[in-house]
Amino acid sequence: MGKETGFLEIDRQDRTYADPKERIGHYREFVIPHSEEALKNQAARCMNCGIPYCHNGCPVNNIIPDWNHLVYEGDWREALDNLHSTNNFPEFTGRVCPAPCEASCTLNIIDKPVTIKSIECAIVDRGWKEGWIEPQIPEEKTGKSVAVVGSGPAGLACAQQLARAGHSVTVFEKNDRCGGLLRYGIPDFKMEKHLINRRLVQMEAEGVTFKTSAEVGVDVSVKSLKENFDAIVLAGGAEKARPLQIPGAEMPGVRLAMEFLTQQNKRNAGDSEERAAPRGTLSATGKHVIVIGGGDTGSDCVGTSNRQGAKSVTQIEIMPKPPEHENKMLTWPDWPMKLRTSSSHEEGVDRDWSVLTKEVVGENGVVTGLKCTRIEWEGREMKEVPGSEFVLPADLILLAMGFLGPKKTGMLDQAGVKLTDRGNVDADTQDYHTSEDMIFACGDMRRGQSLIVWAIREGRQAARAVDEALMGASELPR
Repeated sequence: MGKETGFLEIDRQDRTYADPKERIGHYREFVIPHSEEALKNQAARCMNCGIPYCHNGCPVNNIIPDWNHLVYEGDWREALDNLHSTNNFPEFTGRVCPAPCEASCTLNIIDKPVTIKSIECAIVDRGWKEGWIEPQIPEEKTGKSVAVVGSGPAGLACAQQLARAGHSVTVFEKNDRCGGLLRYGIPDFKMEKHLINRRLVQMEAEGVTFKTSAEVGVDVSVKSLKENFDAIVLAGGAEKARPLQIPGAEMPGVRLAMEFLTQQNKRNAGDSEERAAPRGTLSATGKHVIVIGGGDTGSDCVGTSNRQGAKSVTQIEIMPKPPEHENKMLTWPDWPMKLRTSSSHEEGVDRDWSVLTKEVVGENGVVTGLKCTRIEWEGREMKEVPGSEFVLPADLILLAMGFLGPKKTGMLDQAGVKLTDRGNVDADTQDYHTSEDMIFACGDMRRGQSLIVWAIREGRQAARAVDEALMGASELPR
């Protein structure tokens, strides 16, 4: 424990943001980091609990009290080594993870958890700045080869661990750049893409080969992977978006959130409009935008719409409005359901809950509005409120209603792997092995739509399972 009375003497103070009026004029990150002294003080608030619930709250089981103590002591290099022992990419989670560890912090019982996420981000950013993060090249090669399909956080974590174990790893990515949803799903203002690029450089130095614009099941057959690799890891994500099944939803002004976000990220990367938007430019500029879905993807659409200069932005959700504060005695240390207001929400949006969409209204194929009605929830059953119908003006409707699992055509059809009742690839969390010999699965493709930190955990654990299957034993951590 760094300072025994720190949690009594020091108040929680998290990172701050640039002013909304300033930040909506660009797509760069806008978090204002702590000074080193402020970080030391925040780390001193860690109680080093007898039972550190933050360990269990964190899917990768970060050793949080230890690196809090090391930051307090000023031993940043050791803190970085400790952090990397459980997490391959803390600069990703330190920016876009919702921090379930903080929900599990003992101090969260009084709504003042340790600023774990901020400290994590500061440690790894310091490591890159000081040049401490270098390739970890294995002393010997095993002679075994592994194909990893998908370069999102699960695929990257799996590939890096396997390369460090001495295997020859090739990552196949269907897009023109690696990163999966890190690259094309998360806006640059939440995570700039040079953070991905420098990890790819590190991984290439460790022996990982990346093949982009190579969709397995289309450009590359599963049969060829079986013939050329000793093992295959399916880490392609859960890409099948939930559709809007109401009259008028087929109109061109109703589009998937991921298409909208991807276009802007490609523009930010310097792509031409033709390359960024092959199906035609999708822009919120001067439009009434409605975002259907109240999660993180919906929030990202809000922030991007405001930066594009939308006339208005409305976000609607079918579920009831969550409480502003959870009942700690019922929820802690688990992740609570409560109202969450993101930085994008703070930039301007009208939010509404318990709203059911009924029809997309349009003229001559052009969207003009969205007909909705109020609903009431009785347990898991919803009932429409009579006489509550209303129409929201709309020029662009973005669908951010979640995902239904991985795409089945192409790779999964060719692989012949067994699927679960929910449509995910069937594999357990012990050996991550599918129904097909030496084919493994991890991340959202296996567990369904989830968090980046869960993807990293599954990628790491799958890597150990593959290593054990290839070598009979493994020294990789789970």
